[in-house]
Amino acid sequence: MQQTVGKIPYRRVTEEEVRSWYEAFFNASEQAASADDVLRARDALIGRLKEFWTARILCNYRYSQNVHDAFYQAEVDYYDAAGPHANALETKYFRCMLGSPFRAELEERLGSLLFRKFEVSVRAQSDACIADEQEENALVSSYSRLMASMLFDWKGKKVPLSILKGKLEDGDAAVRKAAADAIGNGLAAHREELDKIYDNLVHVRDRIAKKMGYKNFVELGYYRIGRTGFTRDMVEAFRRNVCTSVVPVVQRLKERLAQTLGLRRFLFSDNDVYLTGGNPAFTLTIPQAFAAAQEMYDGMDGEIGAFFRDMVAAEAFDVESREGKCGGGFCDDLPSYGQEIILANFNGTTGDVDVLTHEFGHAYAMHASSAAGVDFELGIGGMETAECHSMSMEFLCHPYMEKFFFDRADEYRFKHLFDALSFLPYGCIVDEFQHFVYEHPEATPAERNAQYLALERKYRPYLTYDGIPYLSEGTRWQYQSHIYTDPFYYIDYCLAQTVALGFYMLSRKDAKNALETYKQFAKSGGSMPFSALVARAGLADPFADGTLGDLVREAERILSAYRGR
Repeated sequence: MQQTVGKIPYRRVTEEEVRSWYEAFFNASEQAASADDVLRARDALIGRLKEFWTARILCNYRYSQNVHDAFYQAEVDYYDAAGPHANALETKYFRCMLGSPFRAELEERLGSLLFRKFEVSVRAQSDACIADEQEENALVSSYSRLMASMLFDWKGKKVPLSILKGKLEDGDAAVRKAAADAIGNGLAAHREELDKIYDNLVHVRDRIAKKMGYKNFVELGYYRIGRTGFTRDMVEAFRRNVCTSVVPVVQRLKERLAQTLGLRRFLFSDNDVYLTGGNPAFTLTIPQAFAAAQEMYDGMDGEIGAFFRDMVAAEAFDVESREGKCGGGFCDDLPSYGQEIILANFNGTTGDVDVLTHEFGHAYAMHASSAAGVDFELGIGGMETAECHSMSMEFLCHPYMEKFFFDRADEYRFKHLFDALSFLPYGCIVDEFQHFVYEHPEATPAERNAQYLALERKYRPYLTYDGIPYLSEGTRWQYQSHIYTDPFYYIDYCLAQTVALGFYMLSRKDAKNALETYKQFAKSGGSMPFSALVARAGLADPFADGTLGDLVREAERILSAYRGR
């Protein structure tokens, strides 16, 4: 890397350029006399397409850093319009590979998994829907722009949502309630926009699905996200297992926590606090946090430590919260430069360490799988695989938490494990809610909100939104960005959390072996199906009966031991 991320030059890669690269491949493929000819043409195409993906990712990164930047806003709008045309060309390329007279040899050399991915991707796109997809892209961007520019009243100041969410971890219940009220009031001021954007998204996605011959968007949504290793039936069975094995345990733990905290009832505003007096605060400055993280990764593994050092030197992290910056966090990579990038929003909570572990886990997997020679189109695998890299890294970092929380490190470890269990029911709420929405595209905003509240009662019966403005109507989902931007993605977090808990249990028995197993898992990227990767790691299948029950029982035992210290 010869320059820092901020100095990487940006150039729009046009739709016309992309079309010319694909046409060159189509011509070469048609004239190919052997599988080698097709592979050479494919290598040339991917080499050029890296320029397009790099430009689009860099554009999105800089736009996410400041949604008020008129230049990058216009560039995002350009790619929103050009993207569906590029997708159509990509689908033609998939069909060309699938229909090649040399397919048998190509599949033998590239692997059947890649061709399965091609088959699924072909089912997710139709040239007849390009205008609809452009409309969908514009709606997603309008949601991201709205949320990034939204400011909330907090004690006479205007603050972004990322800062306000941090107040939900305060040790004072009154402060937490005031923060939840401020979130509700702030969202309520944009009620019509939030409802309209989502209503339009649901209808355009439903229209696309029906144009393509699907009953509704659910099946298409699964194809879009590239699901090759599990089905809707398996997801429904997983959610049932969460209901029977996880929900009762989390409810018992939360009710016990409410007694410890002296709460008469467990409000939504109390849900992010796990300890009397509040969660351990993150008091390090950003430079101190990165110095501590460097010590942690150096102590963990020389290779991982060196990679973190390279990312810091490249200024590949943007973690400061500020107005106009997109909320949440993400990791991506710039393939033309072999550079991973991370965007997040520090807010003085335990979540700041989760960023340094979770998003860095993504970055390490991108780097490691690429260095290991995993085919570019297989990458780090599906989302369920990718989230294993990040969520497992969080747990593998547990032994080093004294560097961030000093004498409250055990409190962090307790909170993090408790939070991981609590997440599983919430993730199922998000997933089941989306299935309802796309099976009932005619539902009104009020009917969607009612369904969301019903799912809260099903998966989080200990919790109430009563008395919290706007959120009590069932609107919490409106600031879960994945619901707008990435349909059906969220269950992948739940599957990955199950795998991450498996890595955690393994690390408690043999930390060195767990780390080496994790590194092999990450370096394999998407070269194997999710289930095969999990099995090779010696971890339990998230879909198998008994897996969740075994993990949750052991986690509850560990939490009890922490509580007894």
